[in-house]
Amino acid sequence: MATIEKFEELEVWKISMELCTEIYKLTNTELFSKDFGLKDQIRRSAISVPSNISEGYERDAKNQFLYFLVIAKGSCGELRTQLKIAFDLEYLDETQYLYLKGKCISTSKQLAGFITYLKNFKGK
Repeated sequence: MATIEKFEELEVWKISMELCTEIYKLTNTELFSKDFGLKDQIRRSAISVPSNISEGYERDAKNQFLYFLVIAKGSCGELRTQLKIAFDLEYLDETQYLYLKGKCISTSKQLAGFITYLKNFKGK
């Protein structure tokens, strides 16, 4: 395995950043403009994913990193629920919903795989 020297090199961080950016763009639309609660919460969930990955990495201890990766994975699930609510409220169309839901699932699977890898990794 190649050595990762900073969290910005992690593929799972990169895709979570893309997801977060897409959520922020989505919630800047007029449909979200008056639903301050959902807009705020969906953004918090989205930003939690890359933030927890980076925070865990910077803790410089494997067990702490794993803990924060699990939190990030949980935030993906929370985000999927909020996307479903937004879809049910017709704040996004089916194409947007399915695309973003797919990105959440993909990110969550990548986090799960990374968590499994780190649990089995014998290094630091």
